[in-house]
Amino acid sequence: MKDYDAIIVGAGIIGLSLAIALRKRSLGVLLLEKGEPGREASWAAGGMLADCGLEIPLPLRELATASARMYPEFVHELQDESGLKIDLRAEGTLLFLDDACGQALKSAEEIAALEPQLAANGRKALFLPERCVDPRDLTLAAVAAARHWSVDFSSGDQVLSVEIVDGKACGVRTNKTRFVAGTVINCAGAWAGQIEPYHFPTRPVKGQMLCVAMPQNEFLRHVVRTPDVYLIPRSDGRLLIGATQEETGFDKQAVPEALQKLRRAALDLCPRLTEARTLEAWAGLRPGTPDNLPILGETATPGYFVATGHFRDGILLAPVTAKVMAELVAGGSPSFDLSPFSSLRFHDSSAQLELL
Repeated sequence: MKDYDAIIVGAGIIGLSLAIALRKRSLGVLLLEKGEPGREASWAAGGMLADCGLEIPLPLRELATASARMYPEFVHELQDESGLKIDLRAEGTLLFLDDACGQALKSAEEIAALEPQLAANGRKALFLPERCVDPRDLTLAAVAAARHWSVDFSSGDQVLSVEIVDGKACGVRTNKTRFVAGTVINCAGAWAGQIEPYHFPTRPVKGQMLCVAMPQNEFLRHVVRTPDVYLIPRSDGRLLIGATQEETGFDKQAVPEALQKLRRAALDLCPRLTEARTLEAWAGLRPGTPDNLPILGETATPGYFVATGHFRDGILLAPVTAKVMAELVAGGSPSFDLSPFSSLRFHDSSAQLELL
């Protein structure tokens, strides 16, 4: 059996980005995925790189800002290493808020100048200089880039436990076999808590979304966000309409009633979307945690690390997560303080991290 320096559990954008970062440090990496690489939460995401809004929890804002700044180079490198094109847009976001928010808002006239198709209906909006990316382009390029860097993949391997000998991680046991490595990183998203011996308090948070063909080119240029719906234009003429936030366990079924509610909210913003043809609808499972912060760093077991629980920000946080986790795995100090994201914060709480 081949020995590896590091085994990464979970081949979403977090695991893929970290695998590439570790290979660039000359570590031998095996990436294990229970299904097909990149086809869970990463594939289902909207791709808003929303680092400017108030939705980002305060402890996470420094990481989010740093990761957003890394994105152009991150995408450039993935394109170069994969040979694939990634749709990264920098048109910005119109965030519709209440007048009482106390921030500089765009008037109805300014909104109409930016987006003639929007029916503001007296609402005002804040302009945010945010980017957005197509997560499917991103994950396909990350898979190809990882192969370019000679990352080994094993798909269809459900990891059951991290193997521990003399108090240190030494590999993993799957539903099929065992793999050996002195370092294991759990990037299994909503499924991270199912891998023994630790029960990380991650949970699936369902998000439903649909994609339509815009009535015309450049129908919308900006991402548009309201409390009820967000609209994300793609450069090829598609428009994403999302997304629900549901606590329904591991159910990934797209429900017509929920999708119709999203479409009605979109029509309230853009009446001409009655002309838009539906292309696809889907649901994905975001990895949530009790405090809506990711879990990053080394566990109480030497050699066993975790990078999961990114909730709605996995796409945004992929570059910075890969950077800090690679620094940590390689034995250095991370560029950012990871103490707010330690798995140990769940000790002695109602969401206790259990060691079986």
